[in-house]
Amino acid sequence: MLSTLRRRAAIYAGIAAMVPKNFLAYSIWVWVELFTQVLTMAIMTFFWRAVFAGAGSATIGGLTLQQMINYVLIAQILAPMLESRFILGMNHLLREGQIGVELLRPVDLQGRYLAENLAELATDMVFKAPLLFVAWLLYGLELPASPLRWLAFLAALLLGRVIFFCFNWLFASLAFYTTETWGLSVLYEGIGKFFSGALLPLTILPIWLQAIAAALPFAQVLFAPIALLTGITPLSEAPRVFLVQLAWLAGLAVVSRRVFGRALRRVTVQGG
Repeated sequence: MLSTLRRRAAIYAGIAAMVPKNFLAYSIWVWVELFTQVLTMAIMTFFWRAVFAGAGSATIGGLTLQQMINYVLIAQILAPMLESRFILGMNHLLREGQIGVELLRPVDLQGRYLAENLAELATDMVFKAPLLFVAWLLYGLELPASPLRWLAFLAALLLGRVIFFCFNWLFASLAFYTTETWGLSVLYEGIGKFFSGALLPLTILPIWLQAIAAALPFAQVLFAPIALLTGITPLSEAPRVFLVQLAWLAGLAVVSRRVFGRALRRVTVQGG
């Protein structure tokens, strides 16, 4: 039993170790994405400063200008984590006939992709860290000094990432029921960016839109951890945030596996 666990852990560790190597293999895209994010942070900063100046109010939606700036800057740094290629990747596996090969490998397919996904998160956190300095230097970002707030943020970010993975896996199962998934992926990404809080804090939305956001898992990916880090959500509320995230995780982990298992019964190889 113990040797089996060690062998599986070694397999997943090997899979995860490939992620930063693949990331560095396409260095030009890394620099392009960093430049794009710096530009986007500038746009969002100037936009919200103009909004507050035009409103003539110290707060909007209960948030001060500094809280808003802190939130949107961190959201823009973390926003790329919402980009999901699962449904397109699953569609590719089906079109090329590779799904059969993947399923025959001596490793759980969902576990393999989860290991890669978590490794991508760790890689992104390392390579995007300099953006925090840029945001502080150029755009007035203020970060909390409390270690507890940072720990709460990292815990919520990790839980949110796994929740997002399970939901992506569930959504990617649609690839087994259609021959084209590009439109679905565009729709999914657009909805995800809005209801995750990647564009603006969910607390300034109308109550009915906040209710919709609460009924979807996207808010757990970005808004929940960033709100903890920026003080929008008090640190005393962290246990409640974690309980909500764990509830989402437990439900989606079970449902995603069952739906994927059922979808496999409909697999049709379209090429190869």
